[in-house]
Amino acid sequence: MAKTVALIGAFAALTASAQNNPWADSWLTQPSGAYAKIYTSTAALNSGTSATTWSRGEGVQADPVYAGVQSVYLSEDWVYIETSGLGFHTMGPWYLNAAKTMDFPNFPGNTASLHRFPRNPTNPEEKSDTGLGVIGYFVDGVAMFDNRDAFSYVNASAQDAEPTNGLTGDGIWNRDAYVNEGVTFDAAFAHQAGATYHYHANPPALRHRLGDHVDFDASTKSYSESAEAPEHSPILGWVNDGHPIYGPYGYSDPNDASSPVKRMLSGFIKRDGSQGSVNLNSTGRTTLPAWAASAQNRSATLSSNQYGPAVSAAHILGHYLEDYAFLGDLGATQGEDFDMDKYNGRFCVTPEFPEGVYAYFVSIEADGTPAFPYNINRQYHGNPTGGAVTAVEEGAVLVFSGGPDRAIEASIQESDSNSETVVISWAGSEGGSYVVERRSDLSSGDWAEVGSQDLTASNQGAVEDAGASSGAAFYRIRLNSLAAYDDAEFGCGNGGNNNGGGGGGGEGVVSVTPSSGAKGSSVTLTIVMDANAQPPLPPQNAPTPEVRIGTSTLSAVSRTGAATLQATWNIPSGMAPGVYNVEVEFAAPPGMTQTLVYVLENGFTVE
Repeated sequence: MAKTVALIGAFAALTASAQNNPWADSWLTQPSGAYAKIYTSTAALNSGTSATTWSRGEGVQADPVYAGVQSVYLSEDWVYIETSGLGFHTMGPWYLNAAKTMDFPNFPGNTASLHRFPRNPTNPEEKSDTGLGVIGYFVDGVAMFDNRDAFSYVNASAQDAEPTNGLTGDGIWNRDAYVNEGVTFDAAFAHQAGATYHYHANPPALRHRLGDHVDFDASTKSYSESAEAPEHSPILGWVNDGHPIYGPYGYSDPNDASSPVKRMLSGFIKRDGSQGSVNLNSTGRTTLPAWAASAQNRSATLSSNQYGPAVSAAHILGHYLEDYAFLGDLGATQGEDFDMDKYNGRFCVTPEFPEGVYAYFVSIEADGTPAFPYNINRQYHGNPTGGAVTAVEEGAVLVFSGGPDRAIEASIQESDSNSETVVISWAGSEGGSYVVERRSDLSSGDWAEVGSQDLTASNQGAVEDAGASSGAAFYRIRLNSLAAYDDAEFGCGNGGNNNGGGGGGGEGVVSVTPSSGAKGSSVTLTIVMDANAQPPLPPQNAPTPEVRIGTSTLSAVSRTGAATLQATWNIPSGMAPGVYNVEVEFAAPPGMTQTLVYVLENGFTVE
């Protein structure tokens, strides 16, 4: 056909400055612009009927929200991401029991998270413990939690702390999230704390999307490890200490990229006597493995009021993290008997870092079953200076923009070489109304509409043009309108900064009522906290927090709800008029050292 066709104004989603830069181009950006979707029930999953709006518990989406990472910024020292925290795969459903008769209490929701990672990580001798809540993000924008489920054994009452009994636990025998909560995971091995969707272990849906040796069965909507020979895994995510986490496959020789690819072997075994370690089946849980004693900063020899329960059907071996010993402490050799160190990483060459990098690797069994310690163990290898922030620092450069701002990526092809028909295809933002236009001369003439399409079920569009005459034809695609969507401001929806050590601080107080008072007067304040704060709020029966306005401490503080406080403040008569921060500080959770501080900046005005 005697026709020249060209697209005008089609752009790549990732700028050239980010190419070949693993801190920027490892993020999953290709599917950006798609709505987050969930299966609300087994019936919905079986029929393939997904929802873009939903409500259950703390997960409420009155409007659709865009999935995944929506912006990436780079500075010399940091990489920043903005993410809804929701995966590109269809998430859910979630249940509390294997029979799937009890619904999980929450759906996930938009966390509107702004998070940063150091580009120049440091590795101190004294390691920091991972904290509850977000310890990093996977490249699909979904949060990474550590290997605990936030509960531990209570020796005094001889039972586990659980969400329903109001106990917090001793922090010595910490429950394994995969073992104790795995029944609540969806097919992607994820669930939510509040509205925060997150992975504790191997993320097969993400790995399938990245081509990391995982097959997907469309009929059952399930994932399985591929039978083919593996290639080196891609970067799956980044941890708060700035180190990447890869999938489960790496080079057999950590220093040789030409060595065969193999599944990385965890350095941990159950403490059942098979390697000369303590036999818990006969002695009970009376000592800690060396790695756990170090992480908890206590002696491996426990007193009787610190013992765990005897191994039983209710408390199987593997029920607690401390049921595992590190082979390196038992005389085995890393690189010969196992691959990963006690943090679940190693220094090695990778496709993205041919000169070498310290990297974590996901641990799985040969069939894809998650293996302890799953993603990373209970301590960071590096200094966890990354975390949630409220603003991108000056000087950071935007290298990717997606979601509702996704640049149009388009292609054009002849649908039939014997006709004048061409097909214009593009990827844009779901919910967008797009118009395709044509003209034959770029220097003059009007654009003529050849077709339009509303992207109502995906971020992909296509229009045929059968009306162009022979000669030149130039096409452009423009976004005409965008349907309403959840546009929560990034950095305001996810609360504080979880920098490990059992806590951290940051935003997390939503409002204070009243918000002003005269010096010398007495006011009774109602303080509303963010139910989705990170780190998560302690349970309602936790010790009463201290509340401060400026440097003045309030009295008669009470926890009136899971996310509400009441306090009395006798405003000092000598206090200078002005605007002051409101701070709520909880004691460090059991087994941790850092308090939890939540802040509302400029939250109260003294008149």
